[in-house]
Amino acid sequence: MSRAVYVSTTEPNSGKSIVSLGLMQLLLQKVAKVGYFRPIIDDFKPGQIDNHINTLCTFFKIDLKFEDAYAFTRSEIIRKKNEGKEREIINTIIKKYKAIEEKFDFVLVEGTSFSGDVNIIEFDINILIAKNLGIPAIILASGVGKSIEDLVGILKIAYDSFKEKGVEVLSIVANKVAAQDRQIILSNLKQNLPADLVFNAIPINPFLANPSIKEIAEELNAKILFGDNNLNNQAAYFNVGAMQLRNYLGHLKEGSVVITPGDRADIILCALQAHISANYPTISGIVLTGGLIPEQPILKLIKGLSDIVPIISVNGDTFSITNSIGAVKSKIYAENTKKIKTSIKDFGNFTDLDLLADRLINFEPQGITPRMFQYNLLKKAQSIKKHIVLPEGLDERILLATKQLIDTNAVEITLLGDSNQIENKISKLDISIDLRKINIIDPIKSPKFDDYVTTLFELRKHKNVNLTMAKDLMRDVSYFGTMMVYMGDADGMVSGAIHTTQHTIRPALQFIKTKPGISIVSSVFFMCLEDRVSIYGDCAINPNPTAEQLAEIAISSSATSSAFGIQPHIAMLSYSSGISGKGEDVERVRKATKIITDKRPDLQVVGPIQYDAAVDIKVRKIKMPESEVVGKASVFIFPDLNTGNNTYKAVQRETNALAIGPIIQGLKKPVNDLSRGCTVEDIINTVIVTAIQAQEL
Repeated sequence: MSRAVYVSTTEPNSGKSIVSLGLMQLLLQKVAKVGYFRPIIDDFKPGQIDNHINTLCTFFKIDLKFEDAYAFTRSEIIRKKNEGKEREIINTIIKKYKAIEEKFDFVLVEGTSFSGDVNIIEFDINILIAKNLGIPAIILASGVGKSIEDLVGILKIAYDSFKEKGVEVLSIVANKVAAQDRQIILSNLKQNLPADLVFNAIPINPFLANPSIKEIAEELNAKILFGDNNLNNQAAYFNVGAMQLRNYLGHLKEGSVVITPGDRADIILCALQAHISANYPTISGIVLTGGLIPEQPILKLIKGLSDIVPIISVNGDTFSITNSIGAVKSKIYAENTKKIKTSIKDFGNFTDLDLLADRLINFEPQGITPRMFQYNLLKKAQSIKKHIVLPEGLDERILLATKQLIDTNAVEITLLGDSNQIENKISKLDISIDLRKINIIDPIKSPKFDDYVTTLFELRKHKNVNLTMAKDLMRDVSYFGTMMVYMGDADGMVSGAIHTTQHTIRPALQFIKTKPGISIVSSVFFMCLEDRVSIYGDCAINPNPTAEQLAEIAISSSATSSAFGIQPHIAMLSYSSGISGKGEDVERVRKATKIITDKRPDLQVVGPIQYDAAVDIKVRKIKMPESEVVGKASVFIFPDLNTGNNTYKAVQRETNALAIGPIIQGLKKPVNDLSRGCTVEDIINTVIVTAIQAQEL
C-alpha cells in the first residue's frame, strides 16, 4: 500500500511551502519515488500553472504532469458546491489521488492556501479531504501577530477538529515564531497535546519573508528595464530616494530596494555607484515611480556599467507605490532556488527529522473510509471485467444502474426479459444506454433454453422434478439467471429488486450449492459509516444459528473481509461481555468463539462481547483490557437474524450509513440479493461486489 501525508494549515500566509519543501526532501531520503498532489488550487490564467506544483515538481524533478497534480481550481469548487455536487468533488479528488498513489511510493498531499471566497470553510474542506483519502495529517499555524497562548490554542483546536472527524495527526508545526519564544512554544504544545505527536517550532526567517524584485514587479505590473538575470534578488529593506544625495546615502542598508521617481537620475546613479562601492551596502534593485523613464544619456550610462541590479518602472506616485511594495506577500517559486534551499535548511534545523520520518514511514491506517472503499471496489472490478446477469430487466432502477455500470466499464451486463419491452422502457425513461454494450435475453426465446431445462432436470430429478416441471421453472427469470451462472454463461447474478430473498436465493441453494467445507450459506452487509467500513453478519438469511453455524458465519465473514481489503477483527456479539453474563444465548456465543479459536487460531476474535466494547477503545480498558480486538472490531457477528437485521437497519437509518448488501457468502458461484427498496446506488454497489466475488473463483 502506498503511504501519504496531508499538510494542512489554519490560515493564509502560514509558510506551508517551507513544510512541504522540507517534507519532500526528508521523504526522498527514505523512499525512492515521492509524488505530490494538491486537491484544490487557486485559479490560474491561461498559459500559467500553479506556483506550488511548479516549485515542488521542478526543484525535485517529480515526473508528474501539471493537470494530474491537482483535482479542482477554487472557482470550480465554488460552482460545484453551489450545484450540490459535493459527492462528485470528493469522488474526483479520490480518483486523482489514487492515480498518483499508483505511480509513487509515497504521496505528499498539500491542502488549500486559504485565499479567495471559500476561505471560511477551507479548514473543514481540508479535514474532509484528508478523512476520505484515509491519510494522516500534519497541521501548521503561523505565529505572526499571535501571543504564545493564542498560537497554542489555535493548534489545539485544529488537532481536536481533525481527531473528532477520524483523521490521525502525526505532527504539529508552529511556524514563523519568534526565535526567543521557540522553546516556550514547544513546552506549551507538549503540555496541551498528546505526547506521541512530533512537535516543531520554526523561527521566522526574514530572508524567506521578504519578496524578490520579480514578485514586486509582478505585483505592480512593472516594466523591467535592466537586470533581468537578477530578478530573484531579495528586498530586505525599502528606501525612498527623495532627499539630496549626501543625506540619502546614509540611509542605504544591505539588500535595500531604492524607490525613487524615474526622473531622479542623481538618485539612480548614486544608488548604482553605492552598490559597487566597497564602502556602501549592496542594493537589491531600483523601482522607478511615476511611469517616468530616465533620459537616453542616462540609460546609455547605465547600460555600460559592469554590474546592474534590476531596475523596474511602474505607474503611480512614490507614496502609493511604496505602500504597495510593503504589502507584497513573498512566495517561494521554482526559479528562486536560494529560497527553496533556505526553506529546506530551516525545516531540517528545527525539526526532529528521524522521529518524523519514522512516524511517516511506519504509520498504519486503521480501517478504510467509505468513499475510498467504494473507489477501491470499482477499480478492482475494472481490473478483471466479469459478466453479471440481472434478471429484473424491466425495473427502472435496474436500467439506470445498468447505464452507470456500462459507463464505468466495470462489468459486462445481461438483462433478462422481453427485448422489445426493455428497449421501449429505456427509450421512455430517456436513458442513453448504448444497446450494443449490453445483452438482452428473453429466457423463453433463448437458444439455450432447452439445454438449461435438461440440466435442471438432471440436477433435480432426485427431488422428483420432471422435465415439465423443469421447463416451467426455467421460465422463471431467477432460475434462468442462476442457470446462466451455473453453466458459466455468466459469472454472477444480482436480483431481488422486485423479488423476495427466497425467490432469488432458492435456485442457487438447489443447484449451485455451497463451497467445499462450507455447510451454511450466510450473508454480510458492508456498513459504510462516517469514518470506517464495518462488516455485519448474518443479517439476512439464518434466523437462529447454532454455535457451530455462528462460528462458520464468522469464518466466512472474515474471508469476505480480507477479500475486500478490510483487516478482520471479529466481535461475536451478545448482551454481555467476557465471563460476566450467563444464559443459553450467551453460552451459545461463547461456544461459537471457542470453535473459531480452535479451528482458526490465526483469526483475531473476541466473544461474547457487547457492541460498545467492540468499537470503543475507552470501554475496552474497563471491560476487556487484555483483548486485541476490543475497541477496534471490524467484523460483527450477531447472535440471530432478529438482532442483526434490526441493528443494521437502525444504524443505516439513524447515521445515514450506506449499507451494501446483503452479500451472500458460501456459494460456489456468486448470487446476491437486493432489497425491494433498493436504490440505484445499492444495485451498482451490489453488482460490483458480485463481480469481485467472481474474480476470487
